[in-house]
Amino acid sequence: MTVTAAIVLAAGEGTRMRSSKPKVLHTFAGKTFLERVMSSVEALGPATLTVVVRHQGERVAEAARGYDPDVTIVEQDDIPGTGRAVQCAMRQLTAGGDLDGDVLITASDMPLLDTGTLRALLDYHAASGDDATVLTTVLDDPTGYGRIIRAPDGDVLKIVEQKDANSSELAVREVNTSVYVFDAHALAAAIADLDADNAQGEFYLTDALKAAKASGKVGAFAAPDPLSVEGVNDRVQLAALARAHNLRVCEYWMHEGVTILDPSTTWIEDDVTIGRDATILPGCFLQGGTAVGEEAVVGPYTTLIDATVDAGAHVERSRVQESHIGRDANIGPWTYLRPGNELGEGSKAGAFVEMKKAHIGDGTKVPHLSYVGDADLGERTNIGGGTITANYDGVHKNHTTIGSDVHIGAGNLFVAPVEVGDHVTSGAGSVIRHDVPDDAMVYSENTQHIVQHWKPAWER
Repeated sequence: MTVTAAIVLAAGEGTRMRSSKPKVLHTFAGKTFLERVMSSVEALGPATLTVVVRHQGERVAEAARGYDPDVTIVEQDDIPGTGRAVQCAMRQLTAGGDLDGDVLITASDMPLLDTGTLRALLDYHAASGDDATVLTTVLDDPTGYGRIIRAPDGDVLKIVEQKDANSSELAVREVNTSVYVFDAHALAAAIADLDADNAQGEFYLTDALKAAKASGKVGAFAAPDPLSVEGVNDRVQLAALARAHNLRVCEYWMHEGVTILDPSTTWIEDDVTIGRDATILPGCFLQGGTAVGEEAVVGPYTTLIDATVDAGAHVERSRVQESHIGRDANIGPWTYLRPGNELGEGSKAGAFVEMKKAHIGDGTKVPHLSYVGDADLGERTNIGGGTITANYDGVHKNHTTIGSDVHIGAGNLFVAPVEVGDHVTSGAGSVIRHDVPDDAMVYSENTQHIVQHWKPAWER
């Protein structure tokens, strides 16, 4: 079924996070709470998507517009409460006339709220003919949640916030998830006379369900997966939910034919893809849009951020960001690939190597203790240890080109811009400032001087 309007509540401060950042802008598996909830709601195709902001409203609004430029931003006034947030949203949504159809309302602190759960809620609401439907779940420990109070026949009577609940109500384990569907006309009527007569002194949206029940029918739909509607109020809950979600992600990939030796120390974000028979060793973080090919080996202790690792490659104890590692390449240990690298088939970036915007040809090896930045290296070239491409002159980043089948001696320094041809050999310790033609040998003078019987100044 279609949604006339969707209202995402993002006005709260989230004081229990104890953060200078609004709670909804904290991240979960690589995306903010707000982005994840907005994405799930947008997939339903609502005619209007509205985000209500208050605490650090400009910051939250800017983030929301970054996720969806067409989002409608509503600023909640100084009157607190979710009920007041919906009043402000409905005032703006009905400024041009009455709304017809259904309105979806959701909190923004449920990072695992998914489109499938929301669609099931909408389908249930449509089939039941209710004026309002609340999404619920059953928790072993319902502390902190509003309780769903039902009549003996199962109908929803009311929702009681924990601070307003008596002992029998506190024993109820079915809780409110802060996700609702209302008929637009029923919602407008239900929020018209909200008040702050409660322990919190706030306008509760849950009170709107009482009003809706007085004039119509209120139903409840239990979420199939309690994890999908679990809220985050503090960093302890955030860590626990992230751990539970990550375990599911790891189990999914293991069922798809990926070997993960230690899921408890392996973190894989939602947009990552991994090929069959790949192996992920302990201590790895796979983030963003990272793609790992078949039979590749990642780890141990490796971070991949928006990286592509082709089949058969091995990346060990390294950090790789926005780079492409070719088939059967060997990276690490202790390698840092900054954004923009392209490493060819069978290439190598060894221990304590750093690269940035480097193109490394097939079979070319940069074994250890080197920096290669803004450079093109041909095929089957070997770079001696301690080699540096000096790419920055204080104003511009300059380019180094080294051809194929080149042997670079240890401790070379290439002062860019400079171009070295194919089949070149360089002597150890060379400083190469000028272009070198094909099939040449290049070295620079470095006279050795010895001072006998020398002592340091302090000893003299």
